[in-house]
Amino acid sequence: MAATTSRTLELLSLLQSHRHWSARELVDRLGVSERTLRRDVERLRELGYGIESMRGSAGGYRLEAGTGLPPLLLTDDEGVAIAVGLRSQATAGLRGAEHTTLSALAKIEQVLPPALRRRIDALASHATPGPGGGGGPGRDGALGRATPEIDTELLGALALACRDAERLRFSYTDASGHASARVVEPYRLVPVARRWYLLAWDRQRDDWRTFRLDRMADLFPTRVRFEPRPLSDDEARERVERALRHRDRSVTARVIVELPREELVEHLGWYGRDVVADGASRSVWPLEADYVENLVMALMWVPRGIRYRVDGPPAVLEFLAEQAERFAAAAGDGTGRG
Repeated sequence: MAATTSRTLELLSLLQSHRHWSARELVDRLGVSERTLRRDVERLRELGYGIESMRGSAGGYRLEAGTGLPPLLLTDDEGVAIAVGLRSQATAGLRGAEHTTLSALAKIEQVLPPALRRRIDALASHATPGPGGGGGPGRDGALGRATPEIDTELLGALALACRDAERLRFSYTDASGHASARVVEPYRLVPVARRWYLLAWDRQRDDWRTFRLDRMADLFPTRVRFEPRPLSDDEARERVERALRHRDRSVTARVIVELPREELVEHLGWYGRDVVADGASRSVWPLEADYVENLVMALMWVPRGIRYRVDGPPAVLEFLAEQAERFAAAAGDGTGRG
C-alpha cells in the first residue's frame, strides 16, 4: 500500500509539472505497466483530480483545471517561494483579501518541515525590499544581458546567516573578473533590478561591502557569531543603492546619431528613454555602464547603416579604435578566407 501511495503521488507530481504526458513517457518514468498506470490515474480521479485521457498517436494524459481545488504537491523551493510571497503580501495589506491571505499562509506553514519554516522566517525578516527598474523582463540593465538565476539554497543560507549573526566565508568574483576570498558579517539581502545583493561588513577591509549573489561561490558558514551593528532596513537599502550607483556609472559617453530623435527612440524602445534631439535630424544618446566593454557593446544597437560618433573619455575611444582594428583583421579581405 505504501508503494502504491508513493507511486500515485509521484504520478500526480508529474501531471502537475507538465501540460501533457504520453502514456509511454509515464510508464517509463514510473517503471510500471500501462495497466498499473491506468489504475493509478483512476485513483487520482476518485480523489477529485480531473485527468483527461487522449487517444491516438498524440494520446496520453493531461491534468485538467477543475471547478474545485484538490491538494497540490509542492517541492521545498516552491513551498518556500509561496510562503514568502504570501507573507510579503499579508504585510503589505492586500485590500479586501487580508483574511484569505493569512488563512492560506497558515495552511502552508502548518505543513512545512521545521527546516523550511526557519528558511522562510529568515528570508522574511532579513530581506529588505528594494526598488525595481532596470531592463525588461528577464533582462539586466541597459545592455540587455540575461538576468542570472540565483540558487534558492544560497538565498536561504544567507538569510539564515543574517538572522543568526553568523560570520561567513566565500569566494567572490567582481565585475572585472578578479576573484578573492572574503570573510564577512552578513546583515541584509536586498533585491534591486531583478538581482539579489548581500550587504555585509567586510572584516578584511573594515568597511561595508555589497556583494552580488550570482558572483558568490563556495559559501562556508563559520558558526562564529558576531555582535550586529545597528542598521535599519532603510539604511541597508540606501547603502546598497549608493554602492550600485557608484559602480554602474563609472563609465559614461554620448553617442551622436544621425537620426531624428523620434526614429531613434522608436528603434531603441525603453533603452532610448534618455535620447535628446540635436537639431531636426540628429540625436544624442547618453550611455552609462559599469565598465568600458559593456558600454561599447551597446553601440551595436544603433541602426545598421546609420552614421554615428562617440563622445567620451579616452578609455572608451581607445577601446573603440582597438576593436575597430580587430574587427577589420577578422574580416580579412571580405571573402571569409582571411
